Amino acid sequence: MDAKTHWEKVYATKAPEAVSWYRPHLETSLALIERAAGRCSASIVDVGGGESTLVDDLLARGYQNITILDVSQTAIEVTKKRLGVTAEQIHWLVADITESQLDLGAYDVWHDRAVFHFLTAVEHRTAYVRNVVRAVRPGGHVIVSTFGPEGPTKCSGLDVIRYDAESLHDQFGMRFRLVESSRELHHTPFGSAQQFIYCYCRLE
Repeated sequence: MDAKTHWEKVYATKAPEAVSWYRPHLETSLALIERAAGRCSASIVDVGGGESTLVDDLLARGYQNITILDVSQTAIEVTKKRLGVTAEQIHWLVADITESQLDLGAYDVWHDRAVFHFLTAVEHRTAYVRNVVRAVRPGGHVIVSTFGPEGPTKCSGLDVIRYDAESLHDQFGMRFRLVESSRELHHTPFGSAQQFIYCYCRLE
């Protein structure tokens, strides 16, 4: 089963709050984006945004240039319905981040919570990083969150790669200056806890 088929099945059969990664508000992500963006006109892309409430909170804070990218059309349609008429303010992209080519220098801030750790093949991680370098303007900011060293080894039936701050930063290379890293304990809707690592970088 390819990635698109897998995630379409997940989002077609589970409610938004019935997946392990669900969180009512992505507080850590929001705080980092607010630091990185600097202004409400900053161009922000949320990779794997799917059914996340991050877009709701960004709109509530006045951000005007938001792109939501997800491999699942189903997930995006759920979020559009939730947002109602305000969905028209968002740029929506249905794409596999390892196969698509984003516009050159299109974004000031790149955000990804829980996509990169699913990329277990070297060629997929290489393609992802190539897209980041292409799509984020020089001086832009990259925020990536994955399972930490004590996080799960599988999610949604798929293998994942766990990272600490150093190993995650190493995947991106020296052009990405690490501004800071942090750990977060995410409590799933099912009562379990998952360790996440955040790396916040500036693209030189």
